Amino acid sequence: MNKPLTIRKVGNSLSVTISDFAKELGLGEGDKLFAVRTPAGLELTPYDPDFDKAMGTARDFMRKYPSAMKKLAE
Repeated sequence: MNKPLTIRKVGNSLSVTISDFAKELGLGEGDKLFAVRTPAGLELTPYDPDFDKAMGTARDFMRKYPSAMKKLAE
């Protein structure tokens, strides 16, 4: 869905309403949304990019030390 968003002033802040998009993503009040800068602009995602990076590091460790992971699983 391509829909222009309007920036509004709320107090001393700027605000954008994304109700339709939030519903499509299954997001509700209190959920976190991350703004990530990309070469194409700004990406809003419910997935934490820092967590994804940490999981990549963990996967690399698990591949490099499988015997240690087996021992930890006991």
